[in-house]
Amino acid sequence: MTQPTVAQYALARLAQLGIDRIFGVPGDYAFAIDDAAEQVPGLSWVACANELNASYAADGYARVRGAAILSTTYGVGELSAINGVMGCKAHRVPIFHLVGMPSERIQRLGLVTHHNLGDTVYDRFQAISGAACCVSAVLTPDNCIDEMERVIREALRQSMPAYIVISEVHGAMPVAGQPVKGKPLAEIKRQRSVDVELDAAVETILSRLAAARKPVAVVTALVARYGLRDQAMEFIRKSNLPVVIMPNDKGTIDEAMQQYSGLYAGGWSSSQEVCDFVRDADLLLDIGGMVLTELNTGLWTDMPNADRVISIQDNWVKAGSKVFLNAAIDDVLAVLVKKVPTRKESGALNVESFPLAGAASDKLSSTSFYPRLQRRLRKGDTVVVETGTCMTHLNKMLLPEGVTAEGQGLWGSIGWGTPACLGVAMGKQSGRTWLVTGDGSHQLTLNEIGVMGRYGIKPVIFVLNNGIYGVEDVISERGHAYDDLAPVNYHLLPQAFGCKGWLTAKVETVADLDAVLEKIESHPGACYVEVMIPNEESQPLPGSVIDSGYKLRTPKAG
Repeated sequence: MTQPTVAQYALARLAQLGIDRIFGVPGDYAFAIDDAAEQVPGLSWVACANELNASYAADGYARVRGAAILSTTYGVGELSAINGVMGCKAHRVPIFHLVGMPSERIQRLGLVTHHNLGDTVYDRFQAISGAACCVSAVLTPDNCIDEMERVIREALRQSMPAYIVISEVHGAMPVAGQPVKGKPLAEIKRQRSVDVELDAAVETILSRLAAARKPVAVVTALVARYGLRDQAMEFIRKSNLPVVIMPNDKGTIDEAMQQYSGLYAGGWSSSQEVCDFVRDADLLLDIGGMVLTELNTGLWTDMPNADRVISIQDNWVKAGSKVFLNAAIDDVLAVLVKKVPTRKESGALNVESFPLAGAASDKLSSTSFYPRLQRRLRKGDTVVVETGTCMTHLNKMLLPEGVTAEGQGLWGSIGWGTPACLGVAMGKQSGRTWLVTGDGSHQLTLNEIGVMGRYGIKPVIFVLNNGIYGVEDVISERGHAYDDLAPVNYHLLPQAFGCKGWLTAKVETVADLDAVLEKIESHPGACYVEVMIPNEESQPLPGSVIDSGYKLRTPKAG
C-alpha cells in the first residue's frame, strides 16, 4: 500500500476525529497541505475571504463539531490568523492550525525568501504562532506519526488550539512508519483521573450539597468545549439544583429546563432578583470554572464569595482551602449523576421571555426587535452572538427549548460573528443558524457573505444598523467622529457578493420586521435583514461606572 504524504497523513488523521472541513486561504508554501485537502476522502476545502475570517470560521465550526482544521501559509498568512486562533485559546476551542513553510532545501542553502524580513531566519514566526496554542510540532516524514498523536492528545486534553508546521518539501514526502487509525472525537477519553483524588473530590461536593440550605449551580461554557453539555444538564435535573449562567456561557444549557434561574452578571448586567438569589446562596457549585471578567461580574461589582464556592475545573476541583488534582470534569460529573440525591424543591426563579413591545407604525428599536426574534427561534437552532451592544440584549434573552448560542465575550474581537456564523452553519446537521451583529462589527468581516453564498450556506442574518460603533459610544462620551461608520446599504450586499436565492430586506418599522419574520419562517434559503435602529440607544454609561471598568481616575489620598 502506498504510504500517504506527511500532509495527507496529518489531514487524514485529523479527519478521523469527525472533522469534514478545512478552513483556509491557499498560499504557495502551503500548497502541499492545500493539495492534500483535495485528496483526503471525506474532507472538503472551504476557501475563506482571508485568513482572519478563516480562523473565526474554524472557531465556529469547532464549537459545533468539537474540533476544526485551519490552514494558512507562512508568515503573512499565519500572522493574519493569529487573532482568531488566540480567541480560540481564550475560549478553550481546539482547532488545528496547519502552516506551510519554505522547504528545508531553501533553508540549508540560506536563500532569502518572500513572506520574511529579508534575512535567513526561517522559524521566527513559530514562537509567535505557537504562543496562541497549547502545543506545537514541526512535522517531518520521520516524526509525523508520533508527533500527530502527541499534538492531538494535548489539544484535546487541554481543549485549546494546536500549531502544526509542515514544510513545502516535507509535506509532499511519504511518512515513515505505520500509520495510526484514530477514533472519532466522541469516543476519545480526553483526560484521566487519579481515583483517590476523584473520590475525595466527589465526596466533598456531595457532603457540602447535603449541608447546604440554598445551593445554586453555575454551568460554564467549558462543559460544552469538552462535549459535556448533556451530562451537565443531566446532573442539574437529577440533583434538582437551581442553575444560572454568566454572559460568557450563554447557550451552554437548555434555558427551558425548570431549574434555570437566569443570567448572573452583577448589578450592572443582570436583574436584582438574580443577583440577590446568588448572593443569598450558601453554596455556589461552579461547574466548569467561572471566568470573573468585568463583563461577567458587572464590572467586578459582584464577585462570588470564595468560601461558598466549589469549583469543578477541567481536571481539578477546589473547595475552600482544599484542592483535588487529576479529577477530570467528565469523571466528576459522571459520578455525581450516579450519587447525588434529588432535592424535593429546586427553589428556582421564574424567568420570563421579553414582553412584546411596539406598535406596527413605530420605528424599530432594541425593545421591539429582540422579543420578536425570541419568538421565532425553534428547537435545534443556534444563535451566534456578536460582541457589542447586541450582546447585552441577547445574553438576557430567554432561549426557547433546545436552542443554543455561541459568543466570544471573553476575547471580544469584533467581527468574529459573521465568519463564525459560517463555521457554525457548516458544522450543524440540523436547525437554523441565526446571527445578530452590529454594523460596526459586520464591516470588519462582511466579505465572508460571498463565501456563504458560494458554499450554499443558509443562515439568518440580522445587521443592526445605527451608523456608529455603538458599544464604543456606551463606554465613552458620545459624538466622537472616530465612532462613526461608513454608510453601507447592507441589504444589497448578498446580491453584490453573488449570493443566489437569499431573502434580503431593509426594515425600519415594527410592521416591516413582522412582515419579514413571516417570510423568513417559510423561506428555504438564507436570509439577510438590515435592521435600522436609532444610534441614540447607545447612551454613555455614567463616568463612575466607566471608571469601575477601566480604573482611569486617580484614587483619593488617605
